Amino acid sequence: MKRISSVARSLGLALCAVALVIGSFFMAVSPAAADTVTVKMGADNGMLAFEPSTVTIKAGDTVKWVNNKLPPHNIVFEGDAANKSHDQLMFAPGEAYEVTFDTPGTYSYYCSPHRGAGMAGKVVVQ
Repeated sequence: MKRISSVARSLGLALCAVALVIGSFFMAVSPAAADTVTVKMGADNGMLAFEPSTVTIKAGDTVKWVNNKLPPHNIVFEGDAANKSHDQLMFAPGEAYEVTFDTPGTYSYYCSPHRGAGMAGKVVVQ
């Protein structure tokens, strides 16, 4: 009787181990979560600049521009990315605009009221 019980236990453990191994092959692997990077519109020191001026992200990530200092500001993309622009001026501190970038490349943008002061930036999508 002990022998049958021992064999049954061993067989049960072996079947559980096989089920775990097989099950691990079918488990869904969750993709890496997309990130959101924040860019300040107007530097903390009062300069007319995007801070940081260049961000590097992965495809699928989002950039969030937040009005920080000396409004009004906007985000105008150049070239083929013009449809990502937010031409309307943002006046209130804390106002924000987000864009998710799905296609790798370099996206240049500027603030139209302060472009002459050098308020420009880049998003590099890998």
